[in-house]
Amino acid sequence: MANTAQCYYCFESLLASFEDREPTTLAAVEALWEQHEQTKKLSSLEEQIEEEDTDRQQSINEQDEDDDSNQSSQSNSRPKKLQVPRISRLQSQFSASSSAATSSSSASNTSSNSLQSSSTNITTPSAVSGTPQLRSPDQRYPLFVTWNTLSRSGHKSLRGCIGTFEGQELAAGLKSYALTSAFDDTRFEPIPKSLLPSLSCSLTLLGSFEPCTNAMDWSLGTHGLRISFIHRGRRYGATYLPDVAVEQGWTKEEAVESLMRKAGWDGGGGSTARRLLRGAAGGNSGATKPWDQVSDFRTVRYQGLKASASYAEWQEWRQWVLSLDDGEEILEGAD
Repeated sequence: MANTAQCYYCFESLLASFEDREPTTLAAVEALWEQHEQTKKLSSLEEQIEEEDTDRQQSINEQDEDDDSNQSSQSNSRPKKLQVPRISRLQSQFSASSSAATSSSSASNTSSNSLQSSSTNITTPSAVSGTPQLRSPDQRYPLFVTWNTLSRSGHKSLRGCIGTFEGQELAAGLKSYALTSAFDDTRFEPIPKSLLPSLSCSLTLLGSFEPCTNAMDWSLGTHGLRISFIHRGRRYGATYLPDVAVEQGWTKEEAVESLMRKAGWDGGGGSTARRLLRGAAGGNSGATKPWDQVSDFRTVRYQGLKASASYAEWQEWRQWVLSLDDGEEILEGAD
């Protein structure tokens, strides 16, 4: 369900906020993204056909030069030049393919698992789709929007990440948390417009929430983690998305301890290494685990579907939209 178009919509929402206007709709962005993808496929296919045609003609010419004595007979048997299919034919082929893919995606979406609550249906995403799927108005998605900056060398640095475990209508949720993560993440200064060209956006749709039997009952690279615990009479909580521990190169224990510190735990009087040494000396290393030093430690694992887009990718799509007759009007949105 997560796709690049939704990241483009986050960029559009951020740009619109800088320009003090409303962004275009998510539905418009997804439709134009799909058209752009088909246009790129058509262009790629045309280039491939032209290259094959050129290679074939070159091969014929080389054969003619080698067989001058039989030029007349070879001329009669020479293969005809490969004809490039008309654009209308290529478009009709892709339209048929797109319709089939949409039908398949819709069927898959209908059969996807849902977490039921008394007030809303929280949809559990089942796959990252290359084609936007039809969504019913009552579908809700827990989601997180992440902004990173990319250096010229390609190094990625976190610039804001905020989301919610409460199911959101997708368009409203994306717009809200694209701006919240850009402007209200207290770990960073609000993102200025001047930083826009160095940004990349990632969207994670969450699902498959399961309580863990213990702090290690989850898999690196598969599960995100949400913890809560009581320490010195106060409850703390925090979460890491599924890709965080892998990107940081952490073990599961390191990830849980880091998550506890993110929540506000003060370390219980020392680092893990010092506590392990003290525990080994005392013959009881089990008591040194960070989660054993707090009360009512709870862990929930979940899975997420992620899509990402850079500023350059968004701009390539945006410039294509602006080249359309009504592109500027579409992207201006409604005041």
